[in-house]
Formats: sequence, structure tokens, C-alpha cells
Amino acid sequence: MPSFDVVSKVQWNEIDNALGQAQKELAQRFDFQGTDARVEKQLPEGLLVTASTEDRVRAAIKVLEDKLVKRKVSLKHIEVGDPSSGPKGSSKVLVKVKEGIETEKAREIVKLLKESKLKVQAAIQEQQVRVTGKNKDDLQATIKLLRGQDLGIELQFVNFRD
Repeated sequence: MPSFDVVSKVQWNEIDNALGQAQKELAQRFDFQGTDARVEKQLPEGLLVTASTEDRVRAAIKVLEDKLVKRKVSLKHIEVGDPSSGPKGSSKVLVKVKEGIETEKAREIVKLLKESKLKVQAAIQEQQVRVTGKNKDDLQATIKLLRGQDLGIELQFVNFRD
């Protein structure tokens, strides 16, 4: 029976590239001179943005978001936290990178497929949803349906088997 997996994965190499570009821009731009603005990877949490003031941190986050968009990384994968104070009066923000489909979102996908009356079965497997059907047309209609919905996460359709 034909099947495919619905996943939400992040391209970490593109995030690394965007991180390097953002760091370079923060070092070169005039409005960031003397603010000690930095963007660095903090695994497994995500990315840490630091600067001397809270408004410079927010500006650095905007620079990072611009670079992520240019690298074709969806902003649905990131979740910007609240600013907190760091050492010597500086400010920092943790930007979480969300990967995988959470259980409640997976249940929402399964419920959506059941309500659509398509002849497919959906099963939750860890952080992905496996969809199986009797023919490819049903699976293609399922992909079209899921692309049309706004679930708040970026979805990819992989592992299509005939």
C-alpha cells in the first residue's frame, strides 16, 4: 500500500549559514558598533542572542530572522523567548528551534484527515505521522489538504512509497 510520512524538520546547515551571515552583519553594521551583539548556537535549546541593551537584542533578532528567510528556513521553526538580563547589564534572548511534530499537532492532523473523508489511515509515530492509502490519488489529495491548512508548523512530506 502506498504511504508517506508527514514531518517537520529543520535544515541545520541552513541555520548555521544564516547564523554566520547574521554574525557578520552584526559585526559590520554601524548601529551595532559597541553593543557587543552576538548570535550563537546553544544546543539543544536553540540560539542565544545577546547585546548590551534590550532594543539592540530585538534588532539582532530581526537581522537573524531576515537571514533565515533568505536561506529559506521557515520562521515557523523558531520561537523567540522573552528578554532576560545577562552579566554587566546586558540583555539576552533564547530563540528556540522547534523540530518534529508535537503530539497534540499530530492528533490534530489525524483528526483533520478523518474528518476529510479521504480513504487514508494516519498513524502517529514518534515525531511524525505516517499516512497510508490504497492509491496514490488519495495520498496526493491528502498532501494538498494538509498544505492548505494552517497548523502553525512547517510540514514536509517525505518517504513516499508506492
